[in-house]
Amino acid sequence: MKPPVMPAPRTTFCALTISGLDPGGGAGVAADLRAFAAAGVFGCAVVALLTVQSTSGLVKSYPVRSDILVSQANEVVKRQRVTVIKTGALGTAGNVRALAAWLAEQRSIPVIVDPVLLPSAGRGRLLLSGAVKALRDDLLPRATLVTANVHEAEALLGRRVLGVRDAREAARELVELGARAAMVKGGHLAGDRAVDVLAIGGSIVELASSRRRLPPMHGGGCVLASLIAGHLAGHLAGALDGRLLESVRWARRRHQRALRSLRDVGGEQRVLMF
Repeated sequence: MKPPVMPAPRTTFCALTISGLDPGGGAGVAADLRAFAAAGVFGCAVVALLTVQSTSGLVKSYPVRSDILVSQANEVVKRQRVTVIKTGALGTAGNVRALAAWLAEQRSIPVIVDPVLLPSAGRGRLLLSGAVKALRDDLLPRATLVTANVHEAEALLGRRVLGVRDAREAARELVELGARAAMVKGGHLAGDRAVDVLAIGGSIVELASSRRRLPPMHGGGCVLASLIAGHLAGHLAGALDGRLLESVRWARRRHQRALRSLRDVGGEQRVLMF
């Protein structure tokens, strides 16, 4: 008796994260891969930065050489069905510039830029202070969407963001710097409602949710950007701005659900799981 014929493997699209390795798993590529899985796509990861880190904070970081970063990314994109790229902690100006030059050759792939600068707890930086200019001048023009919290937006623009009106202007300015769309997240602003401001397609969209009293948390920004990237990777039909807005709305809803059930895995900060 002949063995049954197995069905052809199902085609699955990939989302690629290029970010730091957090050995504690709360942030960086580990969190990104969980978010990609929650969005229903296959996750791939390029390590740009090694860290000594846990849910109690960052101890030290070790950037990967730029040529190794690019070689990792090139091999994955050459062989696999990568339909979205997400960037996070990159470590150095050299890494930012090398990645921006490589992304210029991947123009058909949308890029979600999470401009990670500092850890949520601990010592040191995830992007050296001298690299912010490279992030602004070289990487932002490659971004389909940049997702900046208030402190990141302030660093990129060189001015304060004190309220929703400032966030609206900041989102517009990030687009003027070259990003196709920009979201300034309102989690660090005051008020009863947390308002994320999205500049997209010449319009400003305010996305509000109830503000939650949360314990110290690790990796929330990584996860939101990666949920957006993962959803976008799996939804290829239609105009890009419309798909991007749909992915942002879906990711915020999924993120809010995860915030209602943060996990305690030890250490001082809680993490998101799906």
